[in-house]
Amino acid sequence: MAPVLALPLPLRARVRLAQGLWLLSWLLALAGGLVLLGAAHLLAQLRTLGAFLPPSCHFPALPRVALLAGAAALGTGLGGAGASQASLDAARFSAWRAALGPLLLVGALGGGGLLVVALGLALALPSGLDTGLQEGLGSALAHYKDTEVPGHCHAKRLMDELQLRHRCCGRHGYKDWFGVQWVSSRYLDPSDQDVADRIQSNVEGLYLTDGVPFSCCNPHSPRPCLQSRLSDPYAHPLFDPRQPNLNLWPQGCHEVLLDHLQGLAGTLGSVLVVTFLLQALVLLGLRYLQTALEGLGGVIDGEGDTQGYLLPRGLKDMLKTAWLHGGGATRPAPPEAPPEEAPAQEGLPEA
Repeated sequence: MAPVLALPLPLRARVRLAQGLWLLSWLLALAGGLVLLGAAHLLAQLRTLGAFLPPSCHFPALPRVALLAGAAALGTGLGGAGASQASLDAARFSAWRAALGPLLLVGALGGGGLLVVALGLALALPSGLDTGLQEGLGSALAHYKDTEVPGHCHAKRLMDELQLRHRCCGRHGYKDWFGVQWVSSRYLDPSDQDVADRIQSNVEGLYLTDGVPFSCCNPHSPRPCLQSRLSDPYAHPLFDPRQPNLNLWPQGCHEVLLDHLQGLAGTLGSVLVVTFLLQALVLLGLRYLQTALEGLGGVIDGEGDTQGYLLPRGLKDMLKTAWLHGGGATRPAPPEAPPEEAPAQEGLPEA
């Protein structure tokens, strides 16, 4: 049976294949390095933004798997560059002949598998960010006041840093703060009539105001920050509460974070696609170079033409052989035929 996808590789084609592989391998190493940088940057972003994602959101798995995939691609690229360069020298290639098989196996199963998994995560996980951020930001607003509650004592600092750094306010807008108590009860005077009236007027006993934290204020606004009585049209002279973007951050943090994280995931996914294509080309090229040089005893400028291939024989024939070998141990042996009786000899006529 003929080898699978065999290609004739004369001397000139073998040399060009080795030179092209050297270039592709360095490109693969560069792409693997970019995957590492992109995954590390996304992981660093999630160290702070991950506090606004619930445990049920698996988006942080993307940069972790991408880190492994990038490291595998980087290793495959460096190994391919070394093997393709050594193949031009018979003395140097002898040391690489035994390493090419494991390199191809690890690159195909390990590196290729990790790249496929990372690509799948880059396509699937960003769609769940919308629900995750809804839940996580809602919890952050609700626990903003709990500065002395274990497990939530950092919620205020993280939310203030988020709103200042990403220039956003609330979950979907500044009015989200109107529906939660964001002032700690330890800073409220229960003897104050206004405080008592606000608490009693709420069925949940919360102190709700039409104000926002200081981190919602836009420092580029020409007027001092207005944080309280934002829904009262007569509280602040020459202030239109229907246009709070003149004083507060106009966007909610949900939209800002969603665009930010999905943009990072999209960029990482694009680099993963390029890396996967480069890895496939490098592994295919290395396989053809390996099989071609094996036919020449590891000498690239050996006399005569040779061919490279992916598999030594047809896939159908290999499967058939594997099936026969696998079933030979369990297949019952055919029954032995009974020995044939010798025919009776007729008596010779007497002379």
